[in-house]
Amino acid sequence: MSSPAGIPSSVLDMIGNTSMLELTGFDAGLCRVFLKLENQNPGGSIKDRMALAMVTAAERSGQLQPGNTIVEATAGNTGIGLALVAAVKGYRLILVIPDKMSTEKIAHLRALGVDIRITRSDVSPGHPDYYQDMAARITARTPGAYYVNQFANAANPRAHEQTTGPEIWEQMNHEVDAVVCGVGSGGTITGLSRFFARVSPQTEMVLADPVGSTLAGYVQTGKPGPSGSYAVEGIGGTCVPQIADLSRVHRAFSIGDKESFMMARELLRESGILAGSTTGTLVSAALQYCREQTAAKRVVTFVCDSGNKYLSKLFSDYWMIDQGYIERPVTGTLRDLLTRRYEEGSVITVTPDDTLLTAFQRMRIADVSQVPVVEEGRAVGILDESDLLLAVHDDESHFRQPVRSAMTSRLETVPPSASLTDVQRILDKGLVALVVENDHFRGLITRSDLLSHLRRRLK
Repeated sequence: MSSPAGIPSSVLDMIGNTSMLELTGFDAGLCRVFLKLENQNPGGSIKDRMALAMVTAAERSGQLQPGNTIVEATAGNTGIGLALVAAVKGYRLILVIPDKMSTEKIAHLRALGVDIRITRSDVSPGHPDYYQDMAARITARTPGAYYVNQFANAANPRAHEQTTGPEIWEQMNHEVDAVVCGVGSGGTITGLSRFFARVSPQTEMVLADPVGSTLAGYVQTGKPGPSGSYAVEGIGGTCVPQIADLSRVHRAFSIGDKESFMMARELLRESGILAGSTTGTLVSAALQYCREQTAAKRVVTFVCDSGNKYLSKLFSDYWMIDQGYIERPVTGTLRDLLTRRYEEGSVITVTPDDTLLTAFQRMRIADVSQVPVVEEGRAVGILDESDLLLAVHDDESHFRQPVRSAMTSRLETVPPSASLTDVQRILDKGLVALVVENDHFRGLITRSDLLSHLRRRLK
C-alpha cells in the first residue's frame, strides 16, 4: 500500500529542504542575517545531507555492497548521519570519535547500534591515535569494510552544491550577499562556493573558525594560523582538508570558545533556537561581518545542529563554571571551589529520615558516589556507596530503612577561610571536605573540584 501523497516512506526522504529563519534581536548593523535550520534534518544536523550522499555514491560505484561495514572518523554529527543511513540500509557501522565529543552524541550513536572507538583529541595527523589514521587502520584490517573518509570524499561537497545551495538560493529569492560557514570536512563551504560561483559570483564566502584552529590563517595570510586546543566541536583543524576549496573565501573570523558558547546560549534565550557550539561560532562570525559593512547586505549562515547534543556541556551552568566560561566573583576563600552550592539548591542531598532507597536513586540520577546528609541547613552526616552496600547486602529490604541508620556521622569539615592545604589533607584520606560556615552547610569539595579550581587558576 502506497503512502498518502506528500508523506515520506523513509526517514532518509526527510533529509534536506530545511527552513530558513531571519535572525532578529541581535546587532547586525545594516545587514539582515538569515539562518538555515539544518537542525531540522532527521539526524539533527547538516551532516545528514553528505552522509546520505556519500553512502549512495559508494553503492552506485560498487564500493559498498550489501553486508559490508562502513567505517568513518567523525566529530559526532557525521557519525549520527551515517548511523541513520546505515540503520535504514542495513549496514554495520564503526566510528572513530575524538574524546572531546559530548556524551549526548555518543549516547545517540550507541542507541543507533554503532560500534564506537574513542580516541585522543589532542594529537595531529600522523599520530597512531589520530582519529582519521585510526579509521584507516580499522578499515584495512576489517573484511568487507568501506572507509567513507568524508575529508576526501567528492560526494561530500557535491551534496551541498546540489541541495543546500539551490535551497538557499530559492528561499532567499536569489538575493544572497554573503554566506558564513565553518570548515570541518570542508564539504559545506566547498559545495556552496561552487554553486554560488555559477549563479551569483558576487556572493561572498566567509569562514568562521575557532580560535586554536589554523584554518583562518590560510584565508587571511595564505599560511596556517596559530595552533591550539579548543572545545568547539565539529569545525576547525590543523590543516586544510583534502576536499576543501577555499579559493573563493576571502574573509575569515576567529571566534573563541567562550564567545561561541555564550552566543549559543543567547540564541536559545532570545530566539528559542536550541543550537550547538558550531552554530555559536558561525552566528558570532556572521554578526561581526555584518557590523563591519557600510552597506546593507543579506547574510546567510547555519544552525548546524541541535543543542540537545550539548545539554551536559555548554548548556550546563556547572560545566561552564568548571571550564571557566562563566565567572563568579572571586572571594579568595574555599567558596571559589564550590561549583555547586547548597544555598542555590544545586547540591544533591538527603535528610536523615529519607530512606536508603531514596538516597540510592538520587545518587544514580546525579551520577555521584556519595551524598551529604543535611537537616535544617546543617550537615549531619555523609552517605557513600560503601555505606549503602554494607547496609543492604544481607537484606535488600533494608533499602526501606532511614539514611541515619547507615550514614557516617564523623565529618571532615572546613570553614570557607581554610587553606587548600587543609582541603588536601582531607582528600588524601580518601574523603571529601564539607565546607561549613556558621554551622550551615555550604557545599562539598572533591578531588575533581580541586583539580578544576587549579586548572582555572592556570588560565
